Amino acid sequence: MAAGWMRRGQHGAGAARRLAAAVCLLGMALGLAALPAKAAVGGAQLVPAEEGASLSLPCRAAVLVDQNTGAVLYEKDADRQMPIASITKVMTLLLTFEALHDGRLTLDTPVPVSEHAASMGGSQIWLEPGEHFTLDEMLRAICVSSANDAAVAVAELVGGSEESFVARMNAKAAELGMENTSFRNACGLDTEGHLSTARDVAVMSRAILNECPEVLHYSGIWTDTLRGGETMLVNTNKLLRRYEGITGLKTGTTGGAGVCISASASRNGLDLIAVVLGSDSSAERFEAATRLLDYGFANYEAAPLPDLSGRPLYLAVTGGDETDVPLDYSALPDSLLVPKGGGAALTAAVELPETLPAPLTLGSEVGRVTVHANGAEVGAWPVYAAAGAGGMDFAAAVRLMAESFL
Repeated sequence: MAAGWMRRGQHGAGAARRLAAAVCLLGMALGLAALPAKAAVGGAQLVPAEEGASLSLPCRAAVLVDQNTGAVLYEKDADRQMPIASITKVMTLLLTFEALHDGRLTLDTPVPVSEHAASMGGSQIWLEPGEHFTLDEMLRAICVSSANDAAVAVAELVGGSEESFVARMNAKAAELGMENTSFRNACGLDTEGHLSTARDVAVMSRAILNECPEVLHYSGIWTDTLRGGETMLVNTNKLLRRYEGITGLKTGTTGGAGVCISASASRNGLDLIAVVLGSDSSAERFEAATRLLDYGFANYEAAPLPDLSGRPLYLAVTGGDETDVPLDYSALPDSLLVPKGGGAALTAAVELPETLPAPLTLGSEVGRVTVHANGAEVGAWPVYAAAGAGGMDFAAAVRLMAESFL
């Protein structure tokens, strides 16, 4: 069960390999054992193999990832295709929140209920054709009670029909690099060909948490009501009351999928996602997720970037119409994923030239910040020009001369 790096379609395989190599170096620099990178994902082992191998998980497949970096900290048959039940709704929610972000919908938008949506079995809020709820109410039904009828009604609102919405789900999966996922419906009921993997579930879970953090407002609700108190909603994620730091995200249960969960949790700045697929019972699902999260929090930490308070804020420009340009350090991360206790060994350095020749365009890479552990470079991030500088011409020379006399 080698650890690796989660693929992200927008970053590309090359970037993933470079990032994995940096983390592998970090593990070695901190004196930890390292396994060969897993070729399929360009991965690297961060902790001694025996620590990860000691986990016993009552499920068919699982993966533990760092939400911020995508680092895979533990996996078990993570690329095994299988049904994922209502964890499917993570993608339904992601596309719905994107529609909210784009201004196509608001939380007050009424969601009509079709005959098709009302016909859904499994978990539901017993919608009746012709009923109307606000999108906010439907989101609560989906996130808290995992209502299939509400999920399909929302899918019809966003996509025009469930069929069209499912096409968008598959397009988004492809965009995210979910190579082993094929959606057939918007709610997760067992359907032939409706399959995913623990790794792909982690990819879409990470996407919604990073891009639509408001989902945690809904997935963190323990109990709620609809229809003026007539319909009770009780969260299917019992870890909300049992696990320190749990924030969400989504459970799922069907005959074909077994009992599943994608669970998000945060402690001391470390954000983790534990995906468990194919447990035999709800108790085993929560036990597997607990063991994964406990393992992650016990073995890793989010170490702050070493102090760079004295870094240069401007860089001199030669032969241009500006004497200097401001510097942009926005590429630097707030923290680094390291093995537990590894943060104290980190040091950082700013590498910049003494001057920059004009012309210079806004956003040009002009230097980098490197992070080292015990003398070995473990990561590097670019420094950009926060403004441009044109080449020197007669008008610019006259202006600079005039300014020098003022």
